Amino acid sequence: MDKRYQVFVSSTYEDLREERQEVMQALLELDCIPSGMELFPAANEDQWTLIKGVIDDCDYYVVVIGGRYGSVGKTGISFTQMEYEYAIAQGKPVIAFLHKDPGSLPAKKCEKSQENREKLDKFRALAQEKMCRFWTSPADLGSVVSRSLIKLIKAHPAIGWVRADLLPDQSAAEEMLRMKK
Repeated sequence: MDKRYQVFVSSTYEDLREERQEVMQALLELDCIPSGMELFPAANEDQWTLIKGVIDDCDYYVVVIGGRYGSVGKTGISFTQMEYEYAIAQGKPVIAFLHKDPGSLPAKKCEKSQENREKLDKFRALAQEKMCRFWTSPADLGSVVSRSLIKLIKAHPAIGWVRADLLPDQSAAEEMLRMKK
């Protein structure tokens, strides 16, 4: 059966636009459904409620960590780290992609404050406690995301999405009940 997997892409935004584009392209080439901040609609919910709902709907979670810690929420933790910790708490299969040498990044792509550099270092260490890969360029990142996600899907098959008209001899409602069980 031809399944599509929804993948949440988390990262800081301004400094990793090109890298996020490569990841999105890699996911589309794998017939996945990318989800991320650039695809969020205007909504009635607050930002964190919306983010959690999108993560809940995803099959897999990908985090890309460069040289910035990111926007900090009320708790003093960046939204990127909050998303990462939430995905783990929800039992989502997670892969982290860390820049191999963040010290080589241009200053505009790096944290300026010592406090946020320390938070970034701790977040990088946390991400390295699970499966992770390293990247050096946007194209390199797209490549490692593709290879890693294929392995993750094989190791941790998810429910995914299937077009209802492609289900053999079952109605969409029956299939939904089966998946729920």
